[in-house]
Amino acid sequence: MTTVIRQEDIIASVADALQFISYYHPKDFIDAVHEAYQKEANPAAKDAMAQILINSRMCAQGRRPICQDTGIVTAFVNVGMDTKVEGDMSFDDMINQGVRQAYLNTDNLLRASILSDPDGGRQNTGDNTPAVIHYKMVPGNTIDIHVAAKGGGSEAKTKFAMLNPSDSLVDWVLKVVPTMGAGWCPPGMLGIGIGGTAEKAMLLAKEALLDPVDIQDLRERGATNRSEELRLELMDKVNALGIGAQGLGGLTTVLDVKVKDYPTHAANKAVAVIPNCAATRHTHFTLDGSGAALQTPPSLEDWPEVSWEVGDSVERVDLDTISPEDVAKWQPGQTLLLNGKLLTGRDAAHKRLVDMISKGEALPVDFTNRFIYYVGPVDPVGDEVVGPAGPTTATRMDKFTRTVLEKTGLIGMVGKAERGPLAIDAIKDNKAVYLMAVGGAAYLVSKAIIASKVLAFEDLGMEAIYEFEVKDMPVTVAVDSQGVSVHKTGPEIWKAKIQELNFT
Repeated sequence: MTTVIRQEDIIASVADALQFISYYHPKDFIDAVHEAYQKEANPAAKDAMAQILINSRMCAQGRRPICQDTGIVTAFVNVGMDTKVEGDMSFDDMINQGVRQAYLNTDNLLRASILSDPDGGRQNTGDNTPAVIHYKMVPGNTIDIHVAAKGGGSEAKTKFAMLNPSDSLVDWVLKVVPTMGAGWCPPGMLGIGIGGTAEKAMLLAKEALLDPVDIQDLRERGATNRSEELRLELMDKVNALGIGAQGLGGLTTVLDVKVKDYPTHAANKAVAVIPNCAATRHTHFTLDGSGAALQTPPSLEDWPEVSWEVGDSVERVDLDTISPEDVAKWQPGQTLLLNGKLLTGRDAAHKRLVDMISKGEALPVDFTNRFIYYVGPVDPVGDEVVGPAGPTTATRMDKFTRTVLEKTGLIGMVGKAERGPLAIDAIKDNKAVYLMAVGGAAYLVSKAIIASKVLAFEDLGMEAIYEFEVKDMPVTVAVDSQGVSVHKTGPEIWKAKIQELNFT
């Protein structure tokens, strides 16, 4: 019997699912982070996971985004062959209308991050459409839809190779994971696709990330095929790299490794790796003709009670009186609480500043002895000063760093993950500093912002230069004024410690 599924039910279900995943982590993910938090031995990594867990609970309570990067939407649609869709829109248009409604919901505005003309004008579409949509025709009389909202920082770390059939997949993964740095916001998951063609391997890796965290169940029952053997081997060996939460070094880099494979040509072994970040956002629903399929909110009891405490070694910093001499005293790995006025700016603002500098034009803001925060916040709702405002990946600003430090008087930067050699050399030469905020704790960070105003480049929207006033905003010294990077020293220390633990 053919099931009739209405257009408006598809739209409503997509919109509801995207709102739901913007502020609710899957329970399996929270359980896995909490388990990793409890066993973590590196205080910096443990602190980062505490912030992720606290942020997650706050988002569930406040129904505001886990991360300011509310992602590019991907939908996997399984259409039962005994269904009929009633409506006048294409299926793509129905999905995109659901996306549009979700991202423009005034009760919980989500950041529009999708740009058209990607190698040209890069104009924001304004509503986060279009989604990336994949279809399968399957037996049955229902339509099953998985939706995910993937952050740009983790998507940017995707890796692909066409290996020779005799090449070791494990060796390749262990080679590329360290090159991914911390911009994908570990701890998270790795999705691995093997076989098929190049695009099939990528699709398999992305689909694998939709599966729940269940590596401990697999460990208990044992592997029954090659994919499961790879999951267990890679889980242990990737964590043995010592990268740790936020790349600070530690026992847990991945919470699970997912592997899907597909038959391939005799001459090929296509392999794709896609990481999922600490803002893991996905869910699914089934339409059976009875109406919209709406998500069921979890219980707040599902979230562990975790506290973040300010230790005796934490230093409070007054950004309004900070000097280069103060910055020179900070040590790698030190925790600071920022107070005062903090500028913001990311890719588009940095490019415009550098263009103005090259033309000899006056800058719209005085950067002397100031700090800049790499962020593109979510618009505020209600009485919020600013929406979720977590850090963006700092390496994208590396090519601008030397010019900005040398020509503006800036002495510090705040962002997410590691800095590359170009930026570290510029930081060292200019006796500046780079501080790291926790990726995946955007709502928590936003609560430290007590005032916000646009100072320049208002036309850039979320990429404008704002001035935030912050109170006790937690950060870690990631690169000190001597150019020492905790993202290099931390993993090296913990890789050696893990090896010692495994041999004793």
